[in-house]
Amino acid sequence: MMNDYSDIVRKLFGESTAITGIRPVSGGDINEAFLLSLSDGSRIFLKENTEKNAGFFKAEMTGLSAIRKTGAIQVPEVREAGVIHGRSYLMMEYLEVAPAKKDYWEHFGRQLAGMHKADPSEFTPGGKYGFFEDNYIGAGRQINEIRDSWIDFFRDCRLEVQFLRAQNYFDASGRKAMQKLLDHLDRFLIEPSSPSLLHGDLWSGNFVTGPDGYACLIDPAVYAGHYEADLAMTELFGGFAPAFYGAYKEVNGSLPGYPDRREIYNLYHLLNHLNLFGSGYYGAVMRIIRRLV
Repeated sequence: MMNDYSDIVRKLFGESTAITGIRPVSGGDINEAFLLSLSDGSRIFLKENTEKNAGFFKAEMTGLSAIRKTGAIQVPEVREAGVIHGRSYLMMEYLEVAPAKKDYWEHFGRQLAGMHKADPSEFTPGGKYGFFEDNYIGAGRQINEIRDSWIDFFRDCRLEVQFLRAQNYFDASGRKAMQKLLDHLDRFLIEPSSPSLLHGDLWSGNFVTGPDGYACLIDPAVYAGHYEADLAMTELFGGFAPAFYGAYKEVNGSLPGYPDRREIYNLYHLLNHLNLFGSGYYGAVMRIIRRLV
């Protein structure tokens, strides 16, 4: 394996640089992950998958680059992505984890709010909703077709896509209730004043503490949408520290009715989990739908 990446390392770090060690590490999720030690003393985080899944890494590289361009919050630097010997790979900066600073959560909240206030029009023509290419939410394909309206985008490219994939889990009554929610989504969601660049999959497993002691975002599923969708995801699996939300609101405010909209935004992720992991998520999906319609 070391020989497989030797030429790539020399291209990136200089002809005299060699791989001196490689070992498996955690953090790959659906991929295999390794730590590469180099002769110049630096280290590289390497993820591998099958050749047919090379799109995962292309999308991740694009998403991290988009977040980096906002200048609001740190992400690991991507070094290289491609296919070699029938395996797709992604090489990126290895983050040396440091102790979290005392104001970690306040800093994180302010930085995420800053990212949400950045102009995402580079990634969607005309300042609309979506992204210039599709990507992935976990192992599921995420459709990012451009829409003029946030509500139309969230209906067409988020809820309806996942609902159609999950048809076999729904009985007739469940399908009717879900369709009613889709047909009347404008009763529940609101249009933002402008789109925000979203991480797209912002739960506790998709940020780490960087070498400066502050949050660093990883594994994005980016698109331009309503910032509330990112905030809702932070609350789906237990929530972040209260200081995070307080600092966020100081920068980007909050809108009346968010708790109800939060349920709809997280319905997307629960439907995705239903499609990826099976019927254990059906009850949570239906509780939200029944409560709303």
